[in-house]
Formats: sequence, C-alpha cells, structure tokens
Amino acid sequence: MRPWTHLLLALFAVSASAADPSVASTIVPLNAEGGAHALEPASLPMADRAVLHKSERRLLLMKSGAVLRSYRVALGLMPRGTKERSGDFKTPEGVYQLTRRNPHSDYFLSIQVSYPNAEDLVRAQRNRWVAGGSIMVHGMPNTPRHPPDYYTSTDWTDGCIALSNSDMVEFWLLSPDNMTIEITP
Repeated sequence: MRPWTHLLLALFAVSASAADPSVASTIVPLNAEGGAHALEPASLPMADRAVLHKSERRLLLMKSGAVLRSYRVALGLMPRGTKERSGDFKTPEGVYQLTRRNPHSDYFLSIQVSYPNAEDLVRAQRNRWVAGGSIMVHGMPNTPRHPPDYYTSTDWTDGCIALSNSDMVEFWLLSPDNMTIEITP
C-alpha cells in the first residue's frame, strides 16, 4: 500500500459518506475493538486511464471504457492550444503517463504528468524553445493567494490540471501509478 493511503482513505470515507452513505460501507475498519484502525482499499475501483477534455474542463477516470468518475478542473491561464514551451501557461495536449506522486507539494497532493513527451520535445527543439515541464494534476494551493471562489471559477494554473481537494483525494486513490492520461482540446 502506498504511503499516505490510510489517511487518504479515512478522508475519502468521511467525504464520501457525507455525499452518499452507501459509499462508507465499502471502507472496512480492520480493528473492531473501537481503537485506531486501518482501512482497506480493496473494494475501491481502480481506473485504467484518465481523459481530460480541456474545452469542457472535465477530467474523466475510466475503467474498461466506462466512466468511473468525472471531475470539474481548472487549467492553465491560457488554456487554448497545446503547451509549446516553458512559461506559455498552457495545459499540454497529447498522451502522457501519471508518473510521480508528491504528498508534500505546494498544492494539496500532486501527481506528475510526463510532459514533455517525444513529440513535444521535437516541436520545442524545432522552434528553439525550452519545452518546460512540471505539469501536475493537483489540488488547491496549500497557501492560497486568492479567495476560494477564484479557484473554482477560473483557470488559474501555470499549465497544470487542478481539482478540488476532495476530488484530488479520490483521484489519488483511484489512479494507479503510471496510468495513461489523454489530454484533448
């Protein structure tokens, strides 16, 4: 089990049971004596890929072609078009992997997107640009600089894919390491 999973499962159980009491029944306490207990993620569905539709600001978690979850997201400050270089504030388009998890990021959890891929590097080199990097799927900033409404009503990242913190917990738990993410216009 990955580090932080027990804590995230506890957070997920609390938030999910508030939204749908039947969800809590899939989170099984292992210690029935009422003391501290661990949580078992075995009954959580694991996605096999993610699809981001930028124009819809919608991130889908998929399993065997079916949608498991759908999340509203915020994108880079300049969301139209694909990321071409460092500092263009665009969210990339293409097929990538979710490669590295960071529970200690400047945002509430983060998972790195494998941008730039080979095609991105060729385009950047052809134009003599620096391709950039550090594209993540993440939650809200740990130290917000704006009121909460700003983060839910506008594209605000440097090119990343931002979810609410509760959605990020769920995304973290349901997405395996090295899962494919397809980002479409």
